[in-house]
Amino acid sequence: MAIMVRRKESGSITMKQCHRKTYYFALATLLAVLIEQSASFSARLQQQKFGVTATRRAYNIASPQQTFLYSSYVGEGSEYSSSKSDFDDEDEKSSGFGDRNFRDEDEDETPTIELKPVPLSKNAGNRFVAFVWDRELDDSAEKDGLDLHYERLPLTEDHVMYCRKTNLYNETFNSESMADILWSLPILSSDLKRIIGHAMCFESTEVKYAKGVLSNDPIVQKLTGGDLTNIPFYRWRHIRDYSLRMDDGRFGFPCMCLGIDNDVPGEVGNLREEVWEENLAYMIKSERVIAAGPLHLATEQKDDPASIALGDLILFNAKDREHAIQFAENLPSAQDGLYKEMRVHFYNLLDITGKFVSEDPLRDAPCEEMKEAMEYWGYPTADDQTPWLNW
Repeated sequence: MAIMVRRKESGSITMKQCHRKTYYFALATLLAVLIEQSASFSARLQQQKFGVTATRRAYNIASPQQTFLYSSYVGEGSEYSSSKSDFDDEDEKSSGFGDRNFRDEDEDETPTIELKPVPLSKNAGNRFVAFVWDRELDDSAEKDGLDLHYERLPLTEDHVMYCRKTNLYNETFNSESMADILWSLPILSSDLKRIIGHAMCFESTEVKYAKGVLSNDPIVQKLTGGDLTNIPFYRWRHIRDYSLRMDDGRFGFPCMCLGIDNDVPGEVGNLREEVWEENLAYMIKSERVIAAGPLHLATEQKDDPASIALGDLILFNAKDREHAIQFAENLPSAQDGLYKEMRVHFYNLLDITGKFVSEDPLRDAPCEEMKEAMEYWGYPTADDQTPWLNW
């Protein structure tokens, strides 16, 4: 029995020791967890101090002092630059935000369009200008300027339609048109209340084609029946320089200066050649010229020696009539007495191609209706069908 008792006592002692070891092990584990949580909390406090949200242990983030050395931006406003970012994981895929070459994979591919030089019109080669003055073509004593104005107005739509039919052609439609009408400008009276005439610019390979288009103009037909005898017609040597191509109406209103040379023998001589460079410099420095060039006798050939200069045509912008007259009178050619006659008029613009007037939904749009009608008739009204007119 004694032996049995000792064995039970021995077994009892062993169980106590086991419970004691378990207790110590649990206590050590609890202390380890508390120490780890304390260290983690301290680390988060340290990271928040430097603005870092992820633990360095998880992302292997460099210390703030090391990151500071990678950046050239401190506080002096210099451009930011760095080496490979310590904040980017190698396995992390970049979002592309802020990257100028970033392209969303779901975005549709935009086709690349190759731009080609704008082709010249088949009628390019010579430019001519004509001036239609209503009073000089209709000197009826019963009519005053206002009567001529009201007689002209109903013909404006027919005139625009005629110009568009002349201009809109391509290889398959209306190809027999042998002249382009570059612009048609209704000329205004000094009080800006009446239209007293219009100027037209043509481009064609031969003089006869340009004159043929002019003679069939509805307004010319009304005034002269197509007779061009009393209509001034010139070859215009347009100065093709970018500094003399200001927009119509920029810092003012479009205006026209027409100067006709003095034809008295011995009074002009070589004056035109002598003041040419000075005149050109004056126009360039003004920054007001829309287009300019000398007017020559309209010979059949451009290089014909008989095509002498007869005057100048200058389109420019002016704030008011006084400003316009001042510009014209201060031309070096005018100061030196080159011209026997000068005319200064404001003018309007007509859209003779159908490409530069948009439809106004708040009022009637005859221009848009005209475009739709011509498209129905088969005329090439789209921009890509007549690219030489898109300027």
